[in-house]
This record gives sequence, structure tokens and C-alpha cells, in this order.
Amino acid sequence: MKKKLMVVAVAGAFAAPAVALAQASTVQIYGQITYEYGIGKQGDATPGVGRPDVDYADTPGGSAIGFRGEEKLGGGLSAWFQCESSADIRAYDQTGFCTRNSAVGFKGAFGNLYFGRWDTPMKRALNQGSVGAEETGLLGMSFLPFGGSGGADAQGNSDPRNRQRWKRREAGLTYYESPVFNGLQVLGAFSAGNFAADNGAVDGDTNVKPRVVSLAGTYSAGPLAIGLGYEQHKEFGCAFDDRVRDGAGLLLSETIRIPNTGCNSAATSSLDDRGWGISAAYTFGTVKVGATYLDTKYETSSTRELKKKTWTLGADWNIQGPHNLEAQYANAGDSKGNSLVGISGNGGSAASGSSTGGDAWSIAYRYQFSKRTSVKLGYVKVDNDANTNTYRIGNTASVANGESSSSYAFLIRHRF
Repeated sequence: MKKKLMVVAVAGAFAAPAVALAQASTVQIYGQITYEYGIGKQGDATPGVGRPDVDYADTPGGSAIGFRGEEKLGGGLSAWFQCESSADIRAYDQTGFCTRNSAVGFKGAFGNLYFGRWDTPMKRALNQGSVGAEETGLLGMSFLPFGGSGGADAQGNSDPRNRQRWKRREAGLTYYESPVFNGLQVLGAFSAGNFAADNGAVDGDTNVKPRVVSLAGTYSAGPLAIGLGYEQHKEFGCAFDDRVRDGAGLLLSETIRIPNTGCNSAATSSLDDRGWGISAAYTFGTVKVGATYLDTKYETSSTRELKKKTWTLGADWNIQGPHNLEAQYANAGDSKGNSLVGISGNGGSAASGSSTGGDAWSIAYRYQFSKRTSVKLGYVKVDNDANTNTYRIGNTASVANGESSSSYAFLIRHRF
């Protein structure tokens, strides 16, 4: 008996510090796992020559695992951290830690000040009215109205800056959130200018400082949610003017080339982008409706610019119990302005001109097993106008001008 008591005492002595540490720790583990499988119809490259339908396995919609914690410092002040990483259960994309919303900061009566990689205020404002569709994947719709949704890096040299993307999870942000006053909150963030120091020698211009500046206000109370945002992409590109003139100086041809990365000595100017957007959602009993509007402008040379306006309308209807129906329509208008070139990337823009827009629509049935687990089956169709091939679904291949593409897929989502 004495030996047994001694063993218990020794075990307790070793276990006590661990128990105390566990009680003092504020670290939480959370996450979401998604898996999507579907078929994408990629259109026809040229008359009579079609691309085959392709099947895709994806992990869209925020599949991630995260760690977060908070320490009370006294006087109402707290320090906190979050490290959220992509969780690709296909085992295709093996990215590192803290690739999603991740930061360290302080919060108190003054609000919340933090630093890291996070969804920009503009994205959070537009999310208020984004209803009725997935953001990414084969069932995703964000590419057409917002140029995509997800990670972006204004500082990167090898990673394109994604000028077309207005729902950004931007790297290197200094971020402020005000306290919530009767449902109203003000948000502001700017990214660091690392590029000039890290990569200036590569591009030949150490003065280039690509930077994101993003501001927003959101309101959420009862059935109503509203978001208003403004964002600038400063020094995101450079124009190289290739002009051909005759002996008298008459301009014969002109081409503007815009690289994905920074400027060099041949560049005529650094180029800025700006966009503002508004969104709103309202819940009528079992039906939630939402709408967004986005107005963007891109400088493509010192004297030329491209303008684009997009909008969405969506609904999410809880039919009964676990049965839900979702639908969304998205429209991109013609490219306006006097730009001779477009903005690259899925959801970018063709050069200024007529019949340079497109639209997309989606419909899906969702069965909600519980608050944490659901399955969705849906269909998406995308149409390009006659003079553009800018818009396509997910990671499917590029299409020809005026072509359509479509996909159908099922999506499993489990939160923990």
C-alpha cells in the first residue's frame, strides 16, 4: 500500500506543473476542413476544337487550422495572437505556418491594434453583402466581381501582386479596428513597403514601394448588415511605352506593357489603382438577401486608365430544417476609359472598349447536418462578352473571346 501511495505521489508531483500550465494557457485550437470535387467545362479554344471536360479536387472556402490566444495585461488591456494556416487535405499544396489570417496585437477600450497578414478592411466591407455563393473553388463566384478572394502580397517579387484582386488577405499589414458603437465599426490598414529594400536591385529601381491602403466602415445589427470600403494599390505596376513613329513624328502604333512586378529604368511611371465598394444584406425571416457594388480604376500609363464596375445579387433561403437553397448573380460591365491594355488575372479586365464585360450565376442546394457540418451540391455558369476572355471558373483553362464555361461540384465542410 505504501509503495502504491508513493507512486501516486510522485506521479502527482510531475503532473501538477503540467496541469497548472494547462489551466493558465489561453491557447485555443480551431479550424475548418473542406473538400470539393466536380467537373469543369472549359469551352472551345477555336471553332471545332474543344477542350475536354476536367475533374477537379479542391479545398476551397477557408480550409484551415489555427491557434490563437490572449493574455490579460491589466487595466482592460490584452495582448493576443493568431496563427492560421491553410489545411489542404488533398496533400497538394504544402504551404507553411501562418499563411492565412495571422497577427499579434493589443486590444482594449481604444479598439484593436495589430500587425500581420489579415483580410483587408475593403474585403470585410464587401463580405457584408456577399450572399448566396462560395468565394473560391469550382463553385466560387468572387473572381468575376472582385478579381478573386484570398492571399495577396504587395511586397512580393516572385508572387504577382494581383492588381485585379479587391478581396485581399494582404501580407505585412498594420491594422486598426475601432470599438463597436451600436453596431458601427471603423477599420483601417496599410501594408509595409518592404519591396524597395528586399527586391529593388532586381528590378533596378530602389524607389518603388508597392503598398496597399484600405479603409472601411461596417454596420451590423439585427437583420441588417452594411459595408462601405475604399482601397488604394499604390505603385503596383509600371508602364513601358513601345511607340512607333514616322519621320515626321506621327504616331503609327502604340503598345503599353505592364509587368506583374516592379519598375525599372525603362519604365515611364509607377501606376496606382483605386476602388470603392458598398454592400448590404438583410434577413427576412428564413431568407437572407445581399448585394454588392464595386467601382475600380487602374492606371495603365501616365495618361491612360481603365475603369470597371461590377455588382452582385444573392439569396440564401432556409427552406425547412436542414434544407437550404443558395443563388447568386454577378455582372461585370464593359471596360471604360482609354486604356490600350487590360489587367491580367482571372477576373481582371480587357482593354477599354465595347463588349468587354461578362456575367456569372450559381445555384446550390446545401444540407446542414449540424452547426459544424454541411454538404453542398451546386452549379456555376460564366459567360464572356464578345471582346473578352477574362472570366473563367476556378483553375480551369483560359477560354477564347466570347466563350462560356461552367462547372458542377459537391462540397463538404466541417468546422471544429
